Amino acid sequence: MGKTMTTKKTGGPAFPLLVPGSHCTDGMTLRDWFAGQALAGMLSTEIGFERRCDHQCREAYRYADAMLEARDK
Repeated sequence: MGKTMTTKKTGGPAFPLLVPGSHCTDGMTLRDWFAGQALAGMLSTEIGFERRCDHQCREAYRYADAMLEARDK
């Protein structure tokens, strides 16, 4: 079965959690996880703190999208 458009764009759930006796919650998407990891890397340098926050957030998601694309190849 192929990935749905939403799953392909977001990578699907990164940390799904089965709540015993209840339901499964998806948690964050893999795209969000990748972006958070990219942002953490950017902020780990002095140069990262010199850039504007909105720029860094956009860049983090750009990296996340590239990681999702590379993962499908």
